[in-house]
Amino acid sequence: MAPIIFHIDVNSAYLSWTAVEQLKNGAAVDLREIPAIIGGDQKSRHGVVLAKSPAAKRYGIRTGEPVANAFRKCPNLAMYPPDHKMYREKSRRLMEYLRTFTKEIEQVSVDECYMDFTGIADRWNSPVDGAVEIKDGIKERFGFTVNIGISTNKLLAKMASDFEKPDRIHTLYPEEIKEKMWPLPIGELYMAGKSSVEVLKKLEINTIGDLAQSDPRLIMLHLKSHGKMLWEFANGIGTSVVQSEPDEAKGIGNSTTLSEDAATMEEIRPVFERLAQSVGGRLKKAEKKAGMVSMEIKYYDFRTVSHQIQLDRPTNDPEVLKETACSLFLEVWSGEPVRLLGIRTSKLSDEAAPEQLSIFDIEIPKEPDEKHKRLKKAMDELNERFGEGSVMKASLMPKREQNKMHGRDKKK
Repeated sequence: MAPIIFHIDVNSAYLSWTAVEQLKNGAAVDLREIPAIIGGDQKSRHGVVLAKSPAAKRYGIRTGEPVANAFRKCPNLAMYPPDHKMYREKSRRLMEYLRTFTKEIEQVSVDECYMDFTGIADRWNSPVDGAVEIKDGIKERFGFTVNIGISTNKLLAKMASDFEKPDRIHTLYPEEIKEKMWPLPIGELYMAGKSSVEVLKKLEINTIGDLAQSDPRLIMLHLKSHGKMLWEFANGIGTSVVQSEPDEAKGIGNSTTLSEDAATMEEIRPVFERLAQSVGGRLKKAEKKAGMVSMEIKYYDFRTVSHQIQLDRPTNDPEVLKETACSLFLEVWSGEPVRLLGIRTSKLSDEAAPEQLSIFDIEIPKEPDEKHKRLKKAMDELNERFGEGSVMKASLMPKREQNKMHGRDKKK
């Protein structure tokens, strides 16, 4: 029997949950029925639209745009700040309810999850009937709506749930790909970030179908391994395994929440450099090298995206980790503001393990000279003795501290 995978996504979660909470406390107006947004004060770090009502969407208001722009489009717009504590509680209760149907649930963000429906499918006449019961049960029990996408793997289920909203159920089985998915703009393909879309459009690839019918070798020539993945996604090839329990930690990684949302590579690259120094140092301390590097992005609205690559050669070199993370980032970044970045390594091997080199391995990094080796060893020893970050390159210091240093130099 082919797997049956559901992707369950709360419709405009932040706004819906805020509306439900307000109605529970006696509000006379439902935010979902008027022009309304969840956003932040223009002076705060959340000065963008995080969620919008259908009525606000009709004014041309977009998620991610500055709040000031939204008010210019609709002066009588209702705005409320985000309440992440309340959102987490709503999310927890939703997941508890879904687990009364099956424990095979993989939560991927505060407002979405995958469900492996295969083992319980025989309780209903069809997967759609089961989805209807789940969807209507959520609406009746909690007062908000969800979209449910149904397919044979997670990728297609995710794509299906993004079809027409709200409060809908959509199927996207492999035999429906040409009709339902291929006509969509290339930017709607899962993991097709802004930079990738720009490259594809230059190749006159404007729809998902255009990409699916392209020569994968041409796509890989321009987008490397990420291009191969996008080509596979366009053809409906994706993972079908729902990971109901997180895998045992088999790697070393680190992530950081930024003090201010980052929107340029000038801001993002130093963050990856600091993370790479930390992860590389921990790998060396554990006497390990990593064969796989993954990069994580959490956007301003808490959507999370990750991307990974198998390395040609295991490493614990911070410079390699940084450049790999930056490359992965650019392949999937949508161009929207980022609030968290992370680097994780896996497929660890012993540092002393011999490496099998190919005669084609000609791009060997230049070995540091003795002066730089001694300097790096001294920095590692000081950081180990006094704590990570005690000694670092000036370029890795936060901008605020760099500015202070420059200010002192000028005074002198």
